[in-house]
Formats: sequence, structure tokens, C-alpha cells
Amino acid sequence: MRISARADYAVRAALELAAAQEGGPVKAEAIADAQDIPHKFLEGILNDMRRGGLVLSQRGGNGGYRLARPARSISIADVVRVVDGPLVSVRGVRPPDLSYTGPAQSLLPLWIALRSNVREILEGVTLADVASSHLPAEVSALTRAPDAWTNP
Repeated sequence: MRISARADYAVRAALELAAAQEGGPVKAEAIADAQDIPHKFLEGILNDMRRGGLVLSQRGGNGGYRLARPARSISIADVVRVVDGPLVSVRGVRPPDLSYTGPAQSLLPLWIALRSNVREILEGVTLADVASSHLPAEVSALTRAPDAWTNP
């Protein structure tokens, strides 16, 4: 599975907004500078997040962006879906819409299992979890697997 630059930038921008949730709106330039994200690219991402109902924008001198709801109610999956679409697809097709024949038939349950695991992790972790450095125990446990940090 590959996480796009767009999804990575969106999550990082959302985390900046989560960290500033108690304050006022945050300017796109400040987010871009803090996370080393190209400003123009970030503007497009923030617009997608606004259209997706994750952020609100405010114009003016005191304007900027803020989360549309509490960080504890926005999962990482929510952010990724808004900017990239489905969490797992094969050739741009959602796994339930695929069919295979012959020796490839068992690929479909494999892709479904992959999607299920990705969903479980990304839907189970909120912006608040990441912003506070308190990942759910199940996720933290996966990072302690002997080969989790190695490149096969």
C-alpha cells in the first residue's frame, strides 16, 4: 500500500489544525511552513478538506483554517478519504467490485482482508491520538513487531 504525498500532507495539515484547535484559525502559510509543504499544493488540499467537511475556512486578516469538529472525532481514514478517495483500491477499483478467475480467484479475499486491516487501523486512530502522541495500544503493538521497522 502506498500513501500519496497528498494524503501525507493532508494528515500533517490536519494535525497542525488539531494542535491549534483551542486557538483561532491557522493560516495556510503557517501550516505550510511548519510542515514543509508546498503552499500552493496545500491550498488545494485544504480546499478539498473544506469541501469534505473536515475544515472550515475564515477570510480576512484573522482568517485561516480550523477543524470543523473536534480532533477526537476525525479519524486518519476520514482525512485520507477526503483527499484520495477509497483507502484501498486495485487499479482504481474497490475490492468488492473486482472478480478473478482460475488461480487468481483467491486474490479477492486477500484484497478484502487488506482493506479490512487498513480500515481497522486508520479508522481507529484519530487526529487527537496522533497530535497527543498517544496511539491506540493495538497500533503501538504493531510497531513493536521485530520486522516492523525494516525494509524487506
